This record gives sequence, C-alpha cells and structure tokens, in this order.
Amino acid sequence: MYRELFDLTGRKALVIGAASGIGRAVSQGLREFGAHVIAADKDVKGAAEVGDEAHYVDVTDLSSIRELMSRVEVLHVLVVTPAVNFRKRVEDYTYEEFRKVVDVNLFGAFATVKEAIPALKRSGKGSVVLISSIRAFVVEPGQGPYAMTKAAVVQLVKALAAELAPYGIRANAVAPGIVDTPFVEQIKRRPDWARAYAEKTALRRWASPSEIVGPVILLASDAGSYITGSVITIDGGWTAIDGRFDPLGEQSA
Repeated sequence: MYRELFDLTGRKALVIGAASGIGRAVSQGLREFGAHVIAADKDVKGAAEVGDEAHYVDVTDLSSIRELMSRVEVLHVLVVTPAVNFRKRVEDYTYEEFRKVVDVNLFGAFATVKEAIPALKRSGKGSVVLISSIRAFVVEPGQGPYAMTKAAVVQLVKALAAELAPYGIRANAVAPGIVDTPFVEQIKRRPDWARAYAEKTALRRWASPSEIVGPVILLASDAGSYITGSVITIDGGWTAIDGRFDPLGEQSA
C-alpha cells in the first residue's frame, strides 16, 4: 500500500530546465517512478536524453512558454528549475544583470506556472514544485538579487497553494543548499571557497543533484498529498546549525 504512494505511473510531468543539474536528475527520477516526462530546456538535445519527449523553452520569453504549453493538454506535475546568479555586491550590479536575474528566476517561474494552470486543472490532481534556495533565508555578500528572487519563489508557492487547492493542485518548493552542478562552477574553481561551503554544513560536504530528487518525488506523488504551501530545505544542515565552532570539541562526539 505505502510503496504505491510514490508511484507516478500514468502521470505526465513537465520539467523546465531538464538538460542539466537538478532538472536533469529530477527528470530521470520522475521517469524511474513511472511518470511520462516532458523535458523542456533551451538545450533540446540535452533534454531529449532524459525525457520521454523534449521541447525547447526559454523561460524569459512568454511566447516560448505559451508555445510549449500549447503542446501539453493535461499535466499532473510541473517542476521549474532554471536560475541565474551574478555574484556581485549590490553596488556593483548593473541594471541589466539585475533584470536578467529577475527574468529567469522569478518571471520564469511565475509565467511558467501561470501558463500551466489550465493543463494542471484538467488533471484534477496536480502538483507544482518550484526550486528555491537556502538564499531565501540566509545570505552572504554577492547574493542580493538572487536571494530576493528565491525568497519571492517561497511566497509564490504559498499564494499558489491558497489559490489552486480548490482544483486539487498542490504547490511547494524545495530549497537546496550547495549542490554540485554547473551552476556553481565559479565556486568550485576556488578550493578555499568550495571547502568553506562544505564545512558550513553539518554533513561537511556538498550535495549531489540526485539528493534533490527524493523530496521532489515526495511532493509530486500521493505520498505528499497533504503537503502544500511548504518549503523543504535540503541543505545538509546548513540553516539548522551555527557550524563555525564546536565549544565541546571531542566531548561532543
């Protein structure tokens, strides 16, 4: 009985940003649990490697989003992953960079969900999963606009949960910490930076994209049928602990 709660057989799942990183891993996971995965990305070739069908989409272009949604009659699961970040202090940001971050991270999530709502309603049992970040809750220098958009995603899923519940549609977010994807190549090129991030977590390591898949499957499936308007933090304990000093030393072991 309980094993079947995670079964996605017969359901259609659309993953935006499916060609790489978290989106790629999520697409693979959804397929393994039985979903028919529609993989969408600007990199259609990469999306085709993990989807049952693949389509082009640019989340900053409303016409592109609408073209994609015109191909989707019924949708049970929507996962939106694309994001961009310029790691700069606010005073050094250009307005063009700011608009880019807002367009991809916030407009992209908002417009994709909005245009997908008719297809989700037709399923009678939909689930929206947006990718936020621990930067919605904690920040560091150079994360201002990125953190703003990821905090806005958290509020967006709460609004969606309130508005879409009458149609049987749930909306949630996952908030990863540091995940080993192409998105963080700038950090990986600096060993001191990469090590500092690992040591900030309770587990003392980065996550792999595959470790984000389980919570998404939970939210997409009947196993998460009473979860809506929530955020699942997947950060190895980053936001739970201080992590900078152990006053008990070996006594704490």
